[in-house]
Amino acid sequence: MNPTRYLITKSTQILKFVGFLATYIVAESVFEIAGQYIKDPLSARHLLGLALVLIAGALALIGWRYGKQLAANNPRHFGRRHPTAKRIAQLLWIFILMTAIQILWQWLIANHVLTTPSNQQAVEAAEVKMPMWNIFFGGILAPIFEELIFRGIFMNYFFNKDNRLNNILAVIVSGSLFGFAHEMSFDLTWIMYSALGCCLSFAYMHFRDIRYSIALHMMNNLIP
Repeated sequence: MNPTRYLITKSTQILKFVGFLATYIVAESVFEIAGQYIKDPLSARHLLGLALVLIAGALALIGWRYGKQLAANNPRHFGRRHPTAKRIAQLLWIFILMTAIQILWQWLIANHVLTTPSNQQAVEAAEVKMPMWNIFFGGILAPIFEELIFRGIFMNYFFNKDNRLNNILAVIVSGSLFGFAHEMSFDLTWIMYSALGCCLSFAYMHFRDIRYSIALHMMNNLIP
């Protein structure tokens, strides 16, 4: 590919990635706004209905784009890998590592080294207003969205060559970007989010099946 065509391709992919991320954020924002109208049940139901329609549309669009990308260029042969005892055990080991990171993180917060992240505070506040809906969104829908965007689309758009260096960079950059999406400052909190993101990126790269990283993400969000 000549340099001009390469720049056009990458610029288009960047715009698409940002567009998918914006689509997710808009759908999530309408869902969050519905919680602000908890004392007005009629408005809350209307906004919640609109949010669910937007979420369904956004999920269909992003899932379709991910499938099209793999169909066009899939050098790592991502697809469906049948669960085996060995793969399940490996997934559990990654989850144990993520749990250890979470425990360390909570210890740092309890000892006033870190404060509770603003993202986590917002999640907890939303769960008070609409507990079941927000647990469903945060535990089920958000992991699907975020894995498709930060793992599936990002890693296949920008790190789609199957070699050791490229795969390592894909895990690190995807994890770091995931951290930045949850914590806008380059601090210790960002490092903790990025470490979790790298675990998820590694799971996607290791199993070559996005269902494993989605399952891991759901476990991480739901079990606490």
